[in-house]
Amino acid sequence: MKRFQKMTQLTNNRFLNLFHLEAINKMGGIFDYFFVSRNDKEHLKLITHGLEPEGIVIYALLRTDPSKLVMIRQYRYPLDEEIYELPAGLVDRGESTDDAAIREMLEETGMKLTLYHGGNPALRRPFFMGAGFTDETSTTVYGWAEGEMNAENQEDSEQIHTLIIDRTEAKRILKEEKVSMRGAYLLMHFIHADSERPFAFLE
Repeated sequence: MKRFQKMTQLTNNRFLNLFHLEAINKMGGIFDYFFVSRNDKEHLKLITHGLEPEGIVIYALLRTDPSKLVMIRQYRYPLDEEIYELPAGLVDRGESTDDAAIREMLEETGMKLTLYHGGNPALRRPFFMGAGFTDETSTTVYGWAEGEMNAENQEDSEQIHTLIIDRTEAKRILKEEKVSMRGAYLLMHFIHADSERPFAFLE
C-alpha cells in the first residue's frame, strides 16, 4: 500500500528544508505530514531508501592520555543557551565521513584527529537521528585527538568552547548539565570503557 500521494518542498534553504506530504493512513484517509531534511528533493530517503549519512559525530580520546575525551560546549540558537556535545558536523556531498570528521575536528576545536578503524564496522554505520520528523542519518567516527585547542577555524555563527574531560567530569555532566542525545550515549560508553583498551566496546 502506498503511504503518500504527493510531496511538496515548502522552503529553499542551504542546510535544512521543510517538506509536506499528503500522507495516507492505514484506513486510506489523507492527512498532512510535515518533515525536515538536509537533502534536496532528489536525495530524500523516501525517494532513495538509502542510508548515506548527512552528519558525523566524533568520539576522540586525547592521544597523550586516553582516559580523557574531547567534548564541546556549544551555544544553540533554538535553545538560547549552551549545551554539552561531542564535536560534530555535516558531510559535504561527495565527501567521506572520515574526511568530514577530520575537517570538522579541526574547524571546531583546532585539534588534529587520527582515525580508529578497529572493531565491528556495524557499530560505525549510519543511524537515523529522529525519523518522526527528519530523514537525517549520522555516523560516529572514532579516533585520537592531539594538538592545541583553538577557535581560529570556527565559523562566525559558531560559539564553541572545547573541553578535555575525564570520567568524573563525564558523570557530573550527565547528572547536572544539558547534553545532546548523541553526546549522552557516547559519554556512557566513555565512562565504562576499559582504560587499557579504550575502544574495546566497539568489538
